Amino acid sequence: MTNIGIRDLRDGLSKHIADVRGGATITVTDHGTPVARITPIGAPTALDQLIAEGVVQPPTHPKRPAPDPIVADISLSETVLADRR
Repeated sequence: MTNIGIRDLRDGLSKHIADVRGGATITVTDHGTPVARITPIGAPTALDQLIAEGVVQPPTHPKRPAPDPIVADISLSETVLADRR
């Protein structure tokens, strides 16, 4: 994985895209702080790699739907104020 500043990425974009096309992963930094990652299309995600290594298991059941929202006849602010008394 290569770290490249925004200016260097802009100045050598064609070269860096060619590197990514060849399989490299580039981390883009802004003043030394990572802000983006450029990876080849089709590269396995970190989760896919962990699943392949047997470190984690994918869920066996689909995600449950969210419960229905609770409807209250007073506002949250009024509830907090009443609770503080």
